[in-house]
Amino acid sequence: MSKIRIFSLGGLNENGKDMYVVEVDQDIFVFDAGLKYGSDKTLGVDYILPDYTYIKENKDRVKGLFLTHGHDSNIGATADILYDIPDLPVYGTKFTLEILKRDLEENNIEATKIKEIRPHSKLTFGDLVVFPISVTHSIPDSVCYVLYTPDGAIVYTGDFVFDYLVDGPYKTDIGKLAYVGKQGVLCLLAESMYAEKKGHTSPNNRISDVIKQVLYKNDDRIIATIFPAHISRIQEILDEVGKTKRKVIIMGKNLQTIINSSIDMGYIKFDKSKIGDLSNLNDKGVVVLISDEKEKPFMNLERILKGFDKYIKLRETDTIFITEPPYEGIEKRMALVMDEIAKSNVNVVSLSAKKHLLHHASQEDLMLMINLMNPKYYFPVKGEYRYQVMNAELAEKLGIPKENIILKQNGDVATFIDGKLTSDMEHVEVDEILIDGKSQGDIGELVLKDREMLGDSGIVIVSCTLDRDTKEVLAGPEILTRGFVYVKESRDLLEDSEEICLQVIKDNIEPESKKVDYTAIKNSVRDKLGKFLYKETESRPMIITVIQEV
Repeated sequence: MSKIRIFSLGGLNENGKDMYVVEVDQDIFVFDAGLKYGSDKTLGVDYILPDYTYIKENKDRVKGLFLTHGHDSNIGATADILYDIPDLPVYGTKFTLEILKRDLEENNIEATKIKEIRPHSKLTFGDLVVFPISVTHSIPDSVCYVLYTPDGAIVYTGDFVFDYLVDGPYKTDIGKLAYVGKQGVLCLLAESMYAEKKGHTSPNNRISDVIKQVLYKNDDRIIATIFPAHISRIQEILDEVGKTKRKVIIMGKNLQTIINSSIDMGYIKFDKSKIGDLSNLNDKGVVVLISDEKEKPFMNLERILKGFDKYIKLRETDTIFITEPPYEGIEKRMALVMDEIAKSNVNVVSLSAKKHLLHHASQEDLMLMINLMNPKYYFPVKGEYRYQVMNAELAEKLGIPKENIILKQNGDVATFIDGKLTSDMEHVEVDEILIDGKSQGDIGELVLKDREMLGDSGIVIVSCTLDRDTKEVLAGPEILTRGFVYVKESRDLLEDSEEICLQVIKDNIEPESKKVDYTAIKNSVRDKLGKFLYKETESRPMIITVIQEV
């Protein structure tokens, strides 16, 4: 028999950054490698990766990285990982790898072992087998993975819904799922994003009726925001537009590339002759598609609303159509955007987050998956911890013993010996990699603390000039501030600060040897001036001391 360890490097108690590790004896299988985007609270950080140090340290044992689908929360960290480990085997379906290859090309990253897979074609690794099964999500070619071990199958669902109207690259193979369940599932890892929502997600993930109404009720130009990665939503819009005489304008190179390549590969079905160009932008009835990137939500729409867009100028007869419901964490930003739209005096159609859902499993979807798999152990993943708990409660209602339901946080290891869960409390060290701009590598927690300090209390710079030979003070100390106090109204405070700094400098100059302890000056200024400023203002600005000699 075998020893199996299952843990997460990211994705538990959070939305995004999914990365799950399954070890069977000496073999390591990694499922997904995602990112999550920064927010206002992350102080300028663009995106956050799981710390994949464990993968780097054990790369010789890694059989592969298996990607479920092409969303950033599931594949966004792959390019960064391949930058460090270019020979890491990566497996994914055709459409998923098309997105990955585009990301690798943009970042000039070469990878030597990108391997395309097909659903329902097994991958053999010695005595172990990985079997991908088609599932329904908002992007084509999505799969869940089954890892067959001597002690039973381990199933990772990825993101899924049960929607019986979809077909082709979106269709779930329920027969294959049921077959896996009959063979015996040791552990099922299922997403928790919508574990609090009752019923099935479908049909609330579909909006074709809303699109019809928008097209029917608004004769003039329609400006629609879409997530480029939600191919099924793009298809819904194009299906309804295709039934009218309207033309479609696709704004932005990235969005154009995604839609045109999807049409060429057969993932989107649409008559290209109905795609217009910039000369049609002001035509009556045209549908303009603009990208709504999760990295910078509503950025393109806000540019249009503020009149900064080079091509689109709003008219009172326009209709703005926000085609995705607000997701968690974006509600405040959307409220501000809706205020801007109201000021622009144009019609707007938006979707309710209660009525319209994204393509994630609600309670009935989760319970159907559990019943199909009939797992011995259940491991809720992907989502904030309260949703993991709700997911666990669903499994308990279906008869899975509470002691067989695994609730963990990132780094906590679930260990199975000969098919039985042990009580070991092992933990793998995990962290986050903070990426700012195009810099490679982690900017670190210290940088964020500095940004937080600057944002809270500003900065104070102490500048002083000494004579190179005599070490006498020639100029200063001078106090410069930014974001701390209003200088004109704080002259006395700054003069007292200069006196404190001058005394500190003099105390650290030895008159006989003409030696200056610059380190002691900087530390003492930070200490004494910091205490003085806090006493006077109850603020703790960042203090930087600059001493120069001439």
